[in-house]
Amino acid sequence: MDAPASDLLALLDLEKIGDDLFRGYSPATAGKQVYGGQAVAQALVAATRTVPEDRPAHSLHGYFVLAGDPRTPIDYAVERVRDGRSFTTRGCIATQRGQTIFSLEASFQMREEGFSHGSAMPRTPDPETLDGIDALVERFHAFLPKPAENWLKRASALDMRIVSPENMLSADASRDGQMIWFRIRGPLPDDQATHSALLAYLSDMTLLNTALLVHGRTIFDPAVQVASLDHALWIHRAFRVDDWLLYAQESPMAAHARALTRGQIFTRDGRLVASVAQEGLIRLRTKQ
Repeated sequence: MDAPASDLLALLDLEKIGDDLFRGYSPATAGKQVYGGQAVAQALVAATRTVPEDRPAHSLHGYFVLAGDPRTPIDYAVERVRDGRSFTTRGCIATQRGQTIFSLEASFQMREEGFSHGSAMPRTPDPETLDGIDALVERFHAFLPKPAENWLKRASALDMRIVSPENMLSADASRDGQMIWFRIRGPLPDDQATHSALLAYLSDMTLLNTALLVHGRTIFDPAVQVASLDHALWIHRAFRVDDWLLYAQESPMAAHARALTRGQIFTRDGRLVASVAQEGLIRLRTKQ
């Protein structure tokens, strides 16, 4: 996620290559595998392109089938599953070299009034009172693994403030989950579809690390193999990703080398705007 806002927007600007067929590309700075949030976001963009503008996405469910190769374009084929009076359903298959790497089901709904309630936002310091990434790297430099330091130091459009960095960046076991304030340094367009796609892109970040914290590990531990298996996002209300959002994450259980993680995303004024769930692989590597 080491890209200015304009690069993130370009990442989501898919090329149309046929009827309900789109092509996406990975950034030049990508690592060895396609970042999971990129596949989720690009598949959502492809599906959204086939839906009327007055029907924003409200939920998506995706499965990571194979690791994507960032050197190869990703083709997205959209299936128009249903167009109802209130809801629209779309499927999307992402392929590389003829193999499926990711599959998505997404639902869109016309805005309508109804009952309304939401969980309260956890109490947390304001983001401006928390250390930025540069200050965190300096503070934890003595024990940060080099891959973690390099990841944190990259220039990024993502402004991230960690509420309890000693839990996220250290090897001390914590069952309390983690909370992260984040926003994209703009400027960004006003349409909700762009903000939903960017939230889908960012919603994959740090989730599996939440499960590893319970065991005193992090995703930067070379003895641990991690991979997202599936991902679900529910969008409850409109929001902007260039305003501060709080991502409260937890991992209620892990078994059989799989961990379940959950997240709630709140606006600064305390409105719950999105919920996330993900199961991922967390496996100790076998010594050869």
